[in-house]
Amino acid sequence: MFLNLLKIFVPTTLAFVLGILITPIATHFFYKHKMWKKKIRTESISNEIFKLIHIKKEKQEVSVPCVGGSIIVVSVLSAILVFSLLAIFFINTGYAELFSKLSFLSRSQTIIPIAIFALGALLGLVDDVLEINGKSNITRQSVWYTRGKILVVLLLGLLAGAWFFFKLDMTSIHIPFGGDLELGLWFIPFVIFVMFSTFSSGVIDGIDGLSGGVLASVFVSYSVIAFTNNQMDLAAFCGVVAGALLAFLWFNIPPARFYMGEVGMMPLTITIATLAFLTDTVLILPIIAFPLVATSFSSVVQIISKKYFKKKVFLVAPLHHHFEALGWPSYKVTMRYWVLSVVFAIVGVILAVIS
Repeated sequence: MFLNLLKIFVPTTLAFVLGILITPIATHFFYKHKMWKKKIRTESISNEIFKLIHIKKEKQEVSVPCVGGSIIVVSVLSAILVFSLLAIFFINTGYAELFSKLSFLSRSQTIIPIAIFALGALLGLVDDVLEINGKSNITRQSVWYTRGKILVVLLLGLLAGAWFFFKLDMTSIHIPFGGDLELGLWFIPFVIFVMFSTFSSGVIDGIDGLSGGVLASVFVSYSVIAFTNNQMDLAAFCGVVAGALLAFLWFNIPPARFYMGEVGMMPLTITIATLAFLTDTVLILPIIAFPLVATSFSSVVQIISKKYFKKKVFLVAPLHHHFEALGWPSYKVTMRYWVLSVVFAIVGVILAVIS
């Protein structure tokens, strides 16, 4: 038990420390190279009062870097690399067992989440680089670019689904308090659907500190669930991501030093889908990640309502901007989202353990 706790605590701590140490260097680099969006986003805002507030805010923050998520990515991948190399370096010594235990790179638990995480970061970085170079006409208006990005996410879902199905023999999902539902080959399309759904929740990254706090709760909860399932490698990986997120959040509390950007949101959101399948809690995922689900759902509802009924359900979508339009200060929206994310994460963990 002690070694299992050590396996989670030590890499998580390292990821947090790395994030804290990397940030000053990264921040200097971001500002030196002016790595922020070059165009204010106003075209999709129709609520006039909110629009004036939002434009003013974006003008004030126009020179805030939008690639802060790269700090999370580097911290996570560095922690993985450090403990993998230590396990190899000490393989023929008296410390072999300890460092072998601390390494959490494994075929059955962490290979696919790490691969999806890294590939998602590369895809998100392309999006951010285009924004930094003033190519918002591509990232925001190009139908082909949007379709291409969606296609890549679907291919990542196919990769994950095929790995689960052919390599890990996963063909069913667990229904809480109801046994298992056998899907057979339909398991792969279901993985693709879930990954695309979590990808769409990236719209939550719109207020200082909001996405970091919510995602930290989600990854901590999956670390606990994996621990209770005796999936120690997966628990360590989730802990490492949570540690990196907390380091990011340290500097992202309002006023933000930088924004997460797609380089952070993309890998984090699509990786959550792999965690849900590996822990067999995919039907509990909407509870664990309820703030993400609600935010994504609000955007879908708004789009459908405007297109087919010519009216809006929310003053502004996604949901957190609706609350801002109602007059809530952004810090209140953030803190209340954090509270709800912790509550739903705890409820999700309890359901996962007892079902």
